[in-house]
Amino acid sequence: MATSSDPNDLNLQNLKVEESTTVKTEEAGSTTTEKTAKPKKDKPKQDKPKQDKPKQDKPKQEKPKQEKVQAVAEAPVEELDFNRTPEEVEKALNEWVKKPLLANQKKPDEKILPKPDARNILITSALPYVNNVPHLGNLIGSLLSADVFARYCRLRNYNTLYICGTDEYGTATETKALEEKCTPRQICDKYYDIHTKIYKWFQLDFDYFGRTSTEKQTQISQDIFWKLHKRDLVFKDIVEQLYCDTCQRFLADRYVAGTCPDPACKYNDARGDQCDKCGKLVNAIELVEPKCQICRNTPQIKKSDHLFLDLPKLQPEVRSWFDKSCKTGHWTSTASSITEAWLNEGLKPRCITRDLKWGTQVPLEGYTNKVFYVWFDAPIGYLSITANYTDNWEQWWKQPDKVELFQFMAKDNVPFHAVIFPACLLGSQDNFTVVNHLSGIDYLNYEDAKFSKSRGTGVFGDHAQDTEIPSDIWRFYLLYIRPETTDSVFSWADLMSKNNSELLNNLGNFINRAIPFCETKYAGKVGDASKLETPLDRLFVAQITNELNAYLEAMEKTRLRDGLKCVLRMSRYGNKFLQMKEPWKKCKGSDADQADAEMSIALALNLVYLLSLVLQPFMPTTSNEIREQLNMKESNYGLDNAFHCYLPAGHTVGKAQPLFKRVETALVEQYRARFGGQKK
Repeated sequence: MATSSDPNDLNLQNLKVEESTTVKTEEAGSTTTEKTAKPKKDKPKQDKPKQDKPKQDKPKQEKPKQEKVQAVAEAPVEELDFNRTPEEVEKALNEWVKKPLLANQKKPDEKILPKPDARNILITSALPYVNNVPHLGNLIGSLLSADVFARYCRLRNYNTLYICGTDEYGTATETKALEEKCTPRQICDKYYDIHTKIYKWFQLDFDYFGRTSTEKQTQISQDIFWKLHKRDLVFKDIVEQLYCDTCQRFLADRYVAGTCPDPACKYNDARGDQCDKCGKLVNAIELVEPKCQICRNTPQIKKSDHLFLDLPKLQPEVRSWFDKSCKTGHWTSTASSITEAWLNEGLKPRCITRDLKWGTQVPLEGYTNKVFYVWFDAPIGYLSITANYTDNWEQWWKQPDKVELFQFMAKDNVPFHAVIFPACLLGSQDNFTVVNHLSGIDYLNYEDAKFSKSRGTGVFGDHAQDTEIPSDIWRFYLLYIRPETTDSVFSWADLMSKNNSELLNNLGNFINRAIPFCETKYAGKVGDASKLETPLDRLFVAQITNELNAYLEAMEKTRLRDGLKCVLRMSRYGNKFLQMKEPWKKCKGSDADQADAEMSIALALNLVYLLSLVLQPFMPTTSNEIREQLNMKESNYGLDNAFHCYLPAGHTVGKAQPLFKRVETALVEQYRARFGGQKK
């Protein structure tokens, strides 16, 4: 670092400074205040929801190396460069003095519909199974990720609709009802309430959260079926299935277990749809020594008439659509590689019916005692949920030239959304909106294991509420480790490390330097930052503008983890800027030094406001608290591609309060033991 105390003496064109993730505080006014989280008593664990998977042979893929998050005492030093060009500085300063973008305000009862003069964004997250409680992996895999992107889109003034709902039909619900001695409808009502409470606590801001067991679902599913049937894309065939004489029912794949039929595996607890050990998809009747998972008796093979979707006929249409969508849209590498593998192997006919009662009835004569299989029926729930939100649902789902569809899910759901669901929509020839951007990500594991109720492993949605950790911190950490390229691991030690370094010592430290200093030295009054004289001040605005544009680029491409890290880099630049300017010293110096100190704090406070905007998608409560401390709670600025002077000269800030609590080792050790599962 340069030794001169005058920023005008520095070579600011290519100045390099080093900044540790753990920021050291400086003198009075720069100390971070904090609160300490305390342990709470244990509460029982709950299971993770499971989802039906297709029976198509799984294309072989190289198993990625797992990103194991290692907790560290102190993050490595990061070199920060103030190295913007003169052209970048000039452009940034021109934008700095312009009025910020105002956010669009939605009327209380207004239905969100596509607009001719707007970018219309339709967002869905994979529908969670109703009959279980979601765990942290389910949340980051689809729902939380979609929520962050929806919040970002609203900040950008995109005309955005985010819909989701519970997937309520199928064998899992029927069996759960049998276990709890009630009707499937009662099970759905019970767990729908559980889901909505969990998502409310996690601050998931759906425009509409519906459910699939509705009349609209029946109407739209049957309509799509008839259109496919009319094009000769549905045919009849006989299927051999496992039937349990004791339970008097055909067994869905998930309710059969046995030995994996692969001679190289022979895992003795393979499910009827997939072997968890070797990862291959299997047919239930191929299992060695199968057992009914309800009564534990051996089922028999019986034949049953069923309907099949002729996917081989639809492959050319799906291939053509995918090639275009993958090139023009934002698809994660995980999503595109899985889809490519399925198409390269060649699509196979898929059975679309099941011998159940709880589901969407098949309308074809001779098959009315059957229901549609969940993989055919459930994705149509996006349409029916939208239809339950607005009678004008077709404006979202039948105007593909005016609407961009973003879909969020974990990788196990990619074949449904990237192959089968598009095949149904394209095959119907009804001008449906088909996914443009698919964010399919890898799995989040728990402390090097899988989430499991039977083993008591992992944190589930309702468990999180009973810890001393606020929802904003859960959101932050899950997004920080979002498995965007490979599987990642939830680690209590790493959560503690990231909370204490990135939030407390970096972001919280910066904000609790700027606001208290303004309170103490300037009676809470913000100085005039409209005219920037010193090279470092001007370069600072250009550098933050550059970081903002990196944030925007990441978010537009649904690289949410990278977007969050851009936010943290902005605050690190803020800390470094204050360290270089040393306003706590200059405020005691000459008139010129005092003016420079006042300008430094004014610039820092404007960055604090920008941080409240870019942080809002990730940590909405913290964002609101920051604006309240700035006395800007009623402001309604949106987010454009420039760093602006948000705070007018003479604006009075509010009272600074600690934003984050320190997480102590004793607390994480307690939670690791509580959620660590049964020890052998």
